[in-house]
Amino acid sequence: MAKSKFTVEVLTPEGEVFKDEVEMLSTRTSVGSIGVLAHHQPLLAMLDPTELRLYRSDSDIVRFAQGEGYLQVADNHALVLVEEAHEPGELNGSDLQERLRKAEQALSDAEEGSEAERAAQRDKRRWEAFLRISGTSAE
Repeated sequence: MAKSKFTVEVLTPEGEVFKDEVEMLSTRTSVGSIGVLAHHQPLLAMLDPTELRLYRSDSDIVRFAQGEGYLQVADNHALVLVEEAHEPGELNGSDLQERLRKAEQALSDAEEGSEAERAAQRDKRRWEAFLRISGTSAE
């Protein structure tokens, strides 16, 4: 039996990176992992950096390294608004390791409780997640 589909849009500040019908969306919110199927109840969630998986079918999965953002589900439609979304093959492991190193340095230099500390923590989580998705280990 065919699974019901719903429309998913993935938008970044640079524009649309995905818009198609899928059977399931899988991502990570600030409170844990979530899978969304067709006819899901309305939802608004904050997203953490992770691998976004969009299942067109069991064997056709579109993957993105997703930055922080938001997920809105309503009327059998999901909108993923994220700072950035990259196909895993586009990620450069050595570049990500350098970005992680800079984020860790910024975190150690930041004053405790400051906005600079929070920004460095967000950057560190993003680059760690993107490294995992790229298949490159952090050194």
